[in-house]
Amino acid sequence: MNSAPARMTVVGRSASGGPEVLVLEQRDVPMPSDNEILIKVAAAGMNHGDTLQRGASYPLPPGASDILGIEVAGEVVALGRDAKRFEMGDKVMSLVSGGGYAQYCLAHEAHTFPIPPGMGFEAAASIPEAFMTVWHNVFERGGLQSGETLLVHGGSSGIGVSAIQIAKAFGATVIVTAGTAEKCDFCISLGADIAINYKIDDLVEKTRNYTKGGRRSGHPRYRRRRLYGKKF
Repeated sequence: MNSAPARMTVVGRSASGGPEVLVLEQRDVPMPSDNEILIKVAAAGMNHGDTLQRGASYPLPPGASDILGIEVAGEVVALGRDAKRFEMGDKVMSLVSGGGYAQYCLAHEAHTFPIPPGMGFEAAASIPEAFMTVWHNVFERGGLQSGETLLVHGGSSGIGVSAIQIAKAFGATVIVTAGTAEKCDFCISLGADIAINYKIDDLVEKTRNYTKGGRRSGHPRYRRRRLYGKKF
């Protein structure tokens, strides 16, 4: 079933450069195949990668849409022949390889999630990139478990904010670093157990003191993880 029109408005680019190169264009609405779905976009996230691609500093992945935008939230309006996870009209958010700055966007159903009750499209569109990055690296690759300690550098960044909330939801102790007192306070408000201002405090000393040299009372499974070839 398909409830989408044949044509749509997208935000294209007249050239490489700053925001001034963005222009409205008319394109054909893409049709989903296999495990894809088509989302009527209500909100799209804006990421640093989008600005790099707009300026030609970050090449498009093979097969990706030339339309910017890798996070979308909206309503399912068409299903690929093998797509089974969602139904027409479902409200979803998704991480896509491109095409988000448009009225309609293709998404793989495995990279798409239902929007929780009470969450608006704008908030939902800001979740997929950061939260999926944290989940893959911290939990799938790093194997973080309840009772363990996670050190997050740049706690007030998009990734940092996501890491604090997810790790606390799964019962971990979270130590973060940030560059100002205001940012440290913000991280604490999100649930971080301790926030270290790396510009004025000794990160190693503060971390060792808080973890009692690597093992906190009540947190016996403190371990060092290796991600991207680095230990933490």
